[in-house]
Amino acid sequence: QVQLVESGGGLVQAGGSLRLSCAASGSIFSTNVMAWYRQAPGRQRELVASIISGGTTYSDSVKGRFTISRDSAKKVVDLQMNSLKPEDTAVYYCYWKGLQSGSSYYNEFWGRGTQVTVSS
Repeated sequence: QVQLVESGGGLVQAGGSLRLSCAASGSIFSTNVMAWYRQAPGRQRELVASIISGGTTYSDSVKGRFTISRDSAKKVVDLQMNSLKPEDTAVYYCYWKGLQSGSSYYNEFWGRGTQVTVSS
């Protein structure tokens, strides 16, 4: 199993900043993808940002405002969120995909999520 523990969510005013962090632990042999998704009430879970072998991707809605970064040695992925908007309000989930020790196929795991609320 791979455990993902998120931290850093909270309540912030529009225009403010938050930094989310996700620490991965467990039977990790190698990591292929680490990412952040979010899900607002009544909406589908959507990809916010991902980091794959050092390359990053962002959804159009957060491009230029959010930055994803990863510390491979510590197995931590962070999401720096600036210029937050009320529409960024959602539960943010950490995602991991990779190889577990002793396995020859990729597996994926999710964190439990952390609430981000942006007030107007």
